[in-house]
Amino acid sequence: MWPLKWKTREREYRRQREEFFEAVKRLNRREFMKIAGLSAAVFTAKQIVPPHSFQVVDVVRADPQEKPLFRFAYISDTHLYERELNERFVNAALRAVRDVNALDPPPDFVLFGGDLAQLGQPKELELGKQILSELKVPVKMMVGEHDWFLDMGEKWRELFGPENYSFDHKGVHFIVLMSVNEKDFWTERKMTPMERMLTVAQLDNPIQSRFEVGEEGREWLRRDLARVSKDTPIIIFSHSPLYKYYRPWNFWTEDAEAIHEMLFPFRSVTVIHGHTHQLLTHRIQNIHFHGMLSTAWPWPYAPEGLPKLTLPMERPDPFDEADGTGWGTVDVHRDGYVDKHYNLWSRNPITVAKAYLESWGKEAIPPAPEFPPY
Repeated sequence: MWPLKWKTREREYRRQREEFFEAVKRLNRREFMKIAGLSAAVFTAKQIVPPHSFQVVDVVRADPQEKPLFRFAYISDTHLYERELNERFVNAALRAVRDVNALDPPPDFVLFGGDLAQLGQPKELELGKQILSELKVPVKMMVGEHDWFLDMGEKWRELFGPENYSFDHKGVHFIVLMSVNEKDFWTERKMTPMERMLTVAQLDNPIQSRFEVGEEGREWLRRDLARVSKDTPIIIFSHSPLYKYYRPWNFWTEDAEAIHEMLFPFRSVTVIHGHTHQLLTHRIQNIHFHGMLSTAWPWPYAPEGLPKLTLPMERPDPFDEADGTGWGTVDVHRDGYVDKHYNLWSRNPITVAKAYLESWGKEAIPPAPEFPPY
């Protein structure tokens, strides 16, 4: 086993070395100086996962003809308990904050992708706010179901404001959309708030309904979009995927088609979502979809319904608590479409470029996993 393992690592090292020098040929002086310090560490240590290697990958996969308009970072699905109950998830969230703060240049802002807390407890949400307050750039907050269903958003609104809101940044219209509403299954069953919370927190509990934006949310979205030119790029932050992936696990948004109909008239639309804790890539007409990593744990891929454009990440190592987890950055281009960077903690980073989605998977193809999921 050891000789085979050594040969596999040596082949991977040679491949990365060749890719690196091909990238260097395309660099200008400023870009060369930016990564020069990294190259020594990469080639001296011959490590598969060099520190902050996402900087090199950005250069390798970037389109030299088009520079991004701006970048934002994301942290998602921290699922915090109180520190006394689970310090590991707390430490992972702190690690993500440190990583984002180390970016140079810093991102324009940070998106938090939902599920800050595990059981919606006030102390969990307050701890999350304290951790995220250490970020050096503005934070845009999005709610997840784990943050909501204990008190139906009361504490969330107190700490972070409304669940639906929008803002404009450098010519792009951003929409933060609450997409994890559920139809009332708890009143008739006379559930306590914690029973309701625990039901929603279970991935495959058949009692709960499917996620939805809901009638009020759809009406809010209609009013917001009415103010926006059809030529304005739109980026939507949604905790649940705004499409129907796998219903038994609630990787699903029941009224997704109604949302799509509102978005089809716009020139370009990108949806960045959390909840699934995995690399996911999808396209429906003019809408590009990208999933986010979790800092807490990776979910397995569903047994069916995986979007055709998704190249799944390698199955996580159960003996490495950080494997399959991480955070990432998003490079936004002038047309509103994005290069999505997944910065995985225990493996090489992965970039899903806008060219991959624009070409329906024919160009800029991300690397296939050596050990695909079962």
